[in-house]
Amino acid sequence: MSADLSKTAYDHLWMHFTRMSDYADAPVPTIVRGEGTYIYDDHGKRYIDGLSGLFVVNAGHGRHELAQTAYKQAQELAFFPVWSYAHPKAVELAERLARYAPGDLNKVFFTTGGGEAVETAWKLAKQYHRLTGNHSKYKVISRAVAYHGTPQGALSITGLPALKAPFEPLVPGARKVPNTNIYRAPLHGDDPEAFGRWAADQIEQQILFEGPETVAAVFLEPVQNAGGCFPPPPGYFQRVREICDTYDVLLVSDEVICAFGRLGTMFGCEKFGYVPDMITCAKGMTSGYSPIGACIVSDRVAEPFYRGGNTFLHGYTFGGHPVSAAVALANLDIFEREGLNQHVLDHEAGFFRTLDRLRDLPIVGDVRGNGFFYGIELVKDKATKETFTDEETERVLYGFLSKALYDNGLYCRADDRGDPVVQLAPPLVSDQALFDEIEGILRTVLTQAWAKL
Repeated sequence: MSADLSKTAYDHLWMHFTRMSDYADAPVPTIVRGEGTYIYDDHGKRYIDGLSGLFVVNAGHGRHELAQTAYKQAQELAFFPVWSYAHPKAVELAERLARYAPGDLNKVFFTTGGGEAVETAWKLAKQYHRLTGNHSKYKVISRAVAYHGTPQGALSITGLPALKAPFEPLVPGARKVPNTNIYRAPLHGDDPEAFGRWAADQIEQQILFEGPETVAAVFLEPVQNAGGCFPPPPGYFQRVREICDTYDVLLVSDEVICAFGRLGTMFGCEKFGYVPDMITCAKGMTSGYSPIGACIVSDRVAEPFYRGGNTFLHGYTFGGHPVSAAVALANLDIFEREGLNQHVLDHEAGFFRTLDRLRDLPIVGDVRGNGFFYGIELVKDKATKETFTDEETERVLYGFLSKALYDNGLYCRADDRGDPVVQLAPPLVSDQALFDEIEGILRTVLTQAWAKL
């Protein structure tokens, strides 16, 4: 990118979740091309895409057939809404998602992204309970440090106070319970099953504290993203399902990241053996080649909306967009033809073993996750698990680590939403050679980061 264009980017492109002052006197990093598991900047330098864009490009970059699919569909029918009308690609995609989804999740409400899908699920849960005679059920329970999106409702469900503070007051009724970070578990840290039972039981305690007659839904990710990839302990989701059934509370599986192969299954709930009442999803549905999201709903929850004059008064102009739906179908064809889910299952152990080698570094406290979705928690003291101070986070994580990883050829996320972590979620076509390359870059940069502590 020329200096003039970089200045134009700073002057006019308001980048998301970005401290804009960082680019007042520095060039804006600009990616111009992608191929497979790699991306290239405007100077031709190659980087590993260690985050699949933003947990999105699951099938990898440079899939020309997806671009051709979009081109063909735009020529035939570029746009039509699904407001009281249908078009073939939305119908086909809805049927296909219903076929993939577990249990009786057969109704698909399209959105344009994940935050909108979460917003949809909360609104739908509240209206469902009203239609079934439970007019006081409106509250939702989610987990501490969890991220569920930026719309006002989804942000209320989000468990990251710093992200919410500038926009308060938010939607009332969102409550938080402990997450499944066993590395910092207050109890049962050496007994995963007991910890899972304890963590699930906190949901029951919160329902009882609020009053079961007021709680509409529980929102949980199969593997929690924010905080650095917290997988569920054994038995956790089975106990949560039992609790939700006992108190007539809907279980929403927020799979905006965990669906479409990220964990090696089409939906993350399959990996951990539970059937939710709703699934929210987006990102990998098209591998990012066109935006789309969805809330997939069980027949039981949808049933009252299909009676008489009842209507779900909610929608999005671009929900179920013909081009995006066509691209999603072609992307899912690639998944089936190339066996991408099985590829993740076959290689997830190798990915973990490769990252786990980094535990010999004094700065690495924990390596955790599932599938092709891992977090590396950084600490000052491995024995005590002491984390960084705010000053050290600013100086080491943001002042050095993020840029150094990128400069060394690895695009990923260094984040402190929770404790300091490096997150990795490469495209699902990644192999052992790429894992080794990632580990080598991480080892170099984390060693340098330790020296700066």
